[in-house]
Amino acid sequence: MTKLLEKALEAVRQLPDSSQDEIARAMLALAGGSADGEAVPLTADESAAITRSKTAAARGEFAAEEQVKAVWAKYGL
Repeated sequence: MTKLLEKALEAVRQLPDSSQDEIARAMLALAGGSADGEAVPLTADESAAITRSKTAAARGEFAAEEQVKAVWAKYGL
C-alpha cells in the first residue's frame, strides 16, 4: 500500500460511518466493483436520493451556481 493511500485511509477513519461507507463504495467502484465482483447495491437512502434528483431534474429544477460552490467548499473542492 502506498503512503498516500495509507494517509487517505487514516483520514477516512475519522469520518462518520455513513461517510466511510460512501467512500468505500466509491473506492470499490473505481477498483472494478465489490470484493466479490458484484455491483455494489444502493442503500434505500441512496436510491431515494436518486429518485428525488431525477424528479427535480424532470421539472427543470437544478442547483444554482452558488449552491454548487457552497457544497464544493464544504468538501474542500
